[in-house]
Amino acid sequence: MLSIQELSARYGDSVVVHDVSFEIEEGDLFGILGSNGAGKTTILRAIAGLHPPAVTGRILFGGQDILGLPAHKRAGMGIGLVPEGRRMFASLSVRDNLLMGAYGRGKEWQSRNLARVLEVFPELAERTAQLAGSLSGGQQQMVAFGRALMCEPRLLLLDEPSLGLAPVVVQRIFDLIAELHRAGDLTVVLVEQNAAEAFPLLTRGTLIERGRAVFTGTRHELETSPLVGRAYFGTV
Repeated sequence: MLSIQELSARYGDSVVVHDVSFEIEEGDLFGILGSNGAGKTTILRAIAGLHPPAVTGRILFGGQDILGLPAHKRAGMGIGLVPEGRRMFASLSVRDNLLMGAYGRGKEWQSRNLARVLEVFPELAERTAQLAGSLSGGQQQMVAFGRALMCEPRLLLLDEPSLGLAPVVVQRIFDLIAELHRAGDLTVVLVEQNAAEAFPLLTRGTLIERGRAVFTGTRHELETSPLVGRAYFGTV
């Protein structure tokens, strides 16, 4: 489904991602692993089209190179992003935030997917008129998930979905990720520091160190790799 080939990204004079290559099969729940500052978020943003100005290499989605396409075109192809920190439009209602995920789509599409999202998140159905900025952190994360689902994604990118949430909410979020992955034709790419929750969900993944992909394998291979143990779990 997704092939990353010699991807590099630069912020100003600093190269933060160096010639990264890996492939994601349809149906994978694929982890991009590594310590803070390794370049994981930059890779996700590059896939979604929210990259810094200088990005080189190839990003093939379903065989098509999408590197030059703007973010809204990629969303239209079925790439959804739940960004780190949720990125709500705080002064807009929950409903309007969700509809942003179907921007440019017809009313029938918007209505169908809004009903679907509110079925997945019944708590939001009671708060569609409430300002997104007044929600709890867990509720805002539901809005961020729902907004990404509004485009009917084939590929869902999740950037630190448990960040800043209470443990009980974290468990709900990971249960939701597992449920969404099982329920349909959805491929998931997950960036997450919570190893205990993330690893049981993965099918495959890659380890990023200082902007470079140093190991790619199955979940079992990742769990038993000394590289991953050192970089991700802090073991020797």
